[in-house]
Amino acid sequence: MEQEQNRRNRRDDEEQRPRRDDDSNDGLPRFNFTWLLILIALAALGFQMTRMIGGARKMDYDKLAKWAKEGEVQRVVVVNNDEAFVYIVKDSLGFGEHKDIKPDQKTFGNQAPPQYILKIGKPEVLETRVKAINEALLKEKEKRPQLNVEYDPRTDWLSTLFPYLLTLLLFVVLWMFIVRRVGGGAGGPGSQIFNIGKSKATLFDNNSRVNITFADVAGLDEAKEEVMEIVDFLKNPKKYTTLGGKIPKGVLLVGPPGTGKTLLAKAVAGEAGAPFFSISGSDFVEMFVGVGASRVRDLFRQAREKAPCIIFIDEIDAIGRARGRGAVQGGNDERENTLNQLLVEMDGFPTDKGVILMAATNRPDILDSALMRPGRFDRQIGIGRPDLNGRKQIFEVHMKNIKVSPEVTAITLAEMTPGFVGADIANVCNEAALIAARREKKGIDLDDFNYALDKVIGGLEKKNKIISPEEKQIIAYHEAGHAICGWFLEHAHPLVKVTIVPRGLAALGYAQYLPKEQYITRKDKLLDDLCMTLGGRAAESVVFDKISTGAQSDLDHITRLSYEMVINYGLSEKVGNVSYYSMLNDSFNRPFSEQTAWIIDQEVKDMIEKEYSRAKQLLRDRRKELDALANALLEKEVLHRSDLESLIGKRPFADPTPGESAYTPDADSMDRSRDEDE
Repeated sequence: MEQEQNRRNRRDDEEQRPRRDDDSNDGLPRFNFTWLLILIALAALGFQMTRMIGGARKMDYDKLAKWAKEGEVQRVVVVNNDEAFVYIVKDSLGFGEHKDIKPDQKTFGNQAPPQYILKIGKPEVLETRVKAINEALLKEKEKRPQLNVEYDPRTDWLSTLFPYLLTLLLFVVLWMFIVRRVGGGAGGPGSQIFNIGKSKATLFDNNSRVNITFADVAGLDEAKEEVMEIVDFLKNPKKYTTLGGKIPKGVLLVGPPGTGKTLLAKAVAGEAGAPFFSISGSDFVEMFVGVGASRVRDLFRQAREKAPCIIFIDEIDAIGRARGRGAVQGGNDERENTLNQLLVEMDGFPTDKGVILMAATNRPDILDSALMRPGRFDRQIGIGRPDLNGRKQIFEVHMKNIKVSPEVTAITLAEMTPGFVGADIANVCNEAALIAARREKKGIDLDDFNYALDKVIGGLEKKNKIISPEEKQIIAYHEAGHAICGWFLEHAHPLVKVTIVPRGLAALGYAQYLPKEQYITRKDKLLDDLCMTLGGRAAESVVFDKISTGAQSDLDHITRLSYEMVINYGLSEKVGNVSYYSMLNDSFNRPFSEQTAWIIDQEVKDMIEKEYSRAKQLLRDRRKELDALANALLEKEVLHRSDLESLIGKRPFADPTPGESAYTPDADSMDRSRDEDE
C-alpha cells in the first residue's frame, strides 16, 4: 500500500509539474525555417515554369497554315519577338486534332491560356510565312478570315528576379548550416548558436529508460551496498524525510579506470526508475567566457523540473581541479568559473527535492577541497580492482553473451586474470570470441582464452619478426634470469608463465607473475622486487659478460621504486623517517637542500648496486637451473609453472592462495606486460 501511494504521489507531481518547451510538441517534429525557404523556392520555380502557358503544346508553320485554311485559328500573339502564342477558336476545341484541349481551361489570373506555342526564330520569318498563308486564303473558294498577328512586349519580372532570389536563398541556407555547426550540431539543445549556453546532458527518462540494473554490475558488492540507500531514497523518499534524515547531496565514485564507475551510476538510475542526466566534465568547458557556468545553471534547472532524478558527471576532474594551480595572474579562468557555479548550485538545492549528484573520477587527489566537503560530496565510494570472487562474477556476466565450451568455468578464468578490472575482462572475452570465430569453432575453449590473454598482455604476436639466433639466446637468458630470481627469492612474485615469443611493437618476450595481494609492503619485499627486476640484466652479465639495451623498462621501474622508497616511504637509514610525497607536487620549491638531494641520490645508487650484485650472485649459484631454463625457452618458447617445476624443482617458499592473488607482472622492452603502480 505504501509503494502504491508513493507511485500515485509521483504521478500527481508529474501532472502538476510545468512542461518544458521541448516537450510541448507531443513527439511531433519541430518547425524548421529552412524547409519553409525551400518550399518557397520550389513554388517560385514551379510558377516560373507554368506561368501563363498552362498546358500549351508545340507546333510548326505547316500546322499553322493547315489550321488557318480550315478556319480554326483565332489569333496569333508574338511575345517579346521570341515565340508566338496561337489561340484556337472555341468551337474547334474538343474536336479533331484539338480533342484533348478543354474549351474552359483557365490559368493564373483567370485568363485563357494559348493552346499552342510556335517558335518563330526571327520576326521576319513569321511575317513572310503569315503573308504567304493569307495569300493562299484569298485564293480559296471558301473565304477564311485572314491571320492577324499581334505583338505583345511583356516584362517578365519573375524571370528577372529569380536568379537573385535563388542566390539569396543559397546564402541563407549556407548561413544556417554554419550556425548549426558552430552551435554543436543539429538536433541537440546547443544546435543553435544562441543556445550554446544550454546543457549538453543526455536525458534518460520514461521515453528512453536506462535498462542497466545491479544484475549487470558484478564484482562491486561493497559499492552496491552503499548506493542501494540512494535507490531506496528515490523510491521511498518519505521513509527518510519523516524521520528528519537527509540523503547525501553528492556521491563521488573513485577508482582506477575500467573498474565500473559509470556502469554503477547507470545501474542506480535503472534500479530507481528515475530520470538520469549524463554528461562529461569536459562538456562544460568551451572557448567562450561564461558558457560553462551557464550550462551548469541550465543542467540544474532541468534537474529540478525532473526531480526526483540523478545527475551524473563523468570525469569531474575536468572542471573540479583545485583552484589556483597553474593559474595565470590577471587571467580569467573559464574552468574555475564553471567550478564556482557548480559549488553554488550544489548548495542551492535542498536534499528533500530528490536531486542527487553522482560523479566519477580516477584522480581524487587533484579535486578542489571545497568540492569534497560535507554538504556537497558527502560520500565517497572507493571502487578498486576486483578480487578473485569479483572477477568470477564479472566473467559470469560476460559469458552469458558468448558461447563458451562446457569445460571453461568462470573460476578458472578468474584465477588466470589476477589484477584485471572489468574493462580488461570484457576485452579478454571479446578477443577470445573473435579468435574462436577466426578458427571456425562452435564454442570458445580454454585455448582461445589463453591466446586472448597473451594478446591483451603482450600485444599481437609477431610471427614475421626475424630474430637472429644470437639475439634469441640473449632474450632467453634475460627472461630466465627474471624467472630464476622470482623462483628462489622468498618475497618475490612467483612465476606463472614466461615466453620469448615477440609481441606488440617492441616486446620480445614477457613474464607473468602471481604475487600476493597485500596493502602493507615491507622493505624486504621491495628489495626482493628490485633484485628480481634486475635479474634479466644480471643474467646477461653472468652468462655473456656483456649487457644490452633490453633492460630499459627494468631500469625505469627500479629507479622509480628506489626513489619512492627513499623519498616517500622513509625506508632509508641515512635520509631518515621523512616523506616528501605531498611537497614534491610543488614544482617551484624543492622541499630539501642540495646536501639532502646528494644523499638521496647516493642512497638510491647504493641500493640498486647492492641488489644488482645480489642478483648476479644468486644466478651464479643457480647457473645450472639458469642454463636449463634458457635452453627450454629456446626449444619451446613458452614455459608454464608446471614446466619450471619439472626443470628446476618446486619453489622452496609458500605461494599465495588464489584468493589472495593480484597481477603485477614484469615489463621491459623484452618483457612487455601490464605494470601496476605500488
